Amino acid sequence: MDQVGAGVDEELIGRRVAVHGAQSYRQFGTAAEYTVVPTDLVTPLPDTVSDEIAALLGISGITAHRAVFSDGPVAGKVVFVHGVRGGVSGIAAQLAKRGGATVIGTVRRSSDLGSDGLPELDHVVALDDDPEVTVRRIAPDGVDRIVEVALDANADLDAAVIRNDGVIATYFARAERVSLPFPPLLFANVTVRFLGSDDFPPAAKRAAMDDLIAAVHEGALRLAVGEVLPLEQIAQAHADVDAGRVGRVLVRIAP
Repeated sequence: MDQVGAGVDEELIGRRVAVHGAQSYRQFGTAAEYTVVPTDLVTPLPDTVSDEIAALLGISGITAHRAVFSDGPVAGKVVFVHGVRGGVSGIAAQLAKRGGATVIGTVRRSSDLGSDGLPELDHVVALDDDPEVTVRRIAPDGVDRIVEVALDANADLDAAVIRNDGVIATYFARAERVSLPFPPLLFANVTVRFLGSDDFPPAAKRAAMDDLIAAVHEGALRLAVGEVLPLEQIAQAHADVDAGRVGRVLVRIAP
């Protein structure tokens, strides 16, 4: 924290902090050397959380937290998380496990099961190897919650494995319109929760950010930084992301 405004605790000056939602309905974001935000968007960082890891916790971390906890605690529940090699889902799976759930994650192909970057979960299943049978073997009564990264692609599988009164929390679909298997979702009384990060309640965002930082501090949330590049190499950063580099790719604005 470099400066504070009138009425703000001056003890924040010089402290390391994480910022979230800097550009949600505001003019400026964090793609700059300096930004100005209300104190509600600032969370002090303990020494155990690096600047690089803190940079990974904003939109993706808060979305993951809401996907897992919007409908209450998950202790004792079975949580099914799609795409656990991804940024949001990888965080969601670890948060659900920290919250006391049995976590089943998915990867696209069987060859991904032994790949780098997978979080330590109770079960990981491949979508190309009869996942419905595998999930039902693990959770015969169905799963309580699903964290969905591609609702249009996975809707049939989700309907087949979710239990009565379950929740599907989704933050992405590949198409603008989504076709859902209506009868099985209807008769299972399923809730489909759509997650748009800009419009989460401010108090929920702040609580999520505090919890994310606590999870990293405890060692319950582990994130891999693949590389940190200077701003002049931003084109290379995009190319590395497109190539599927293991670990997050960060761009540092200032030296």
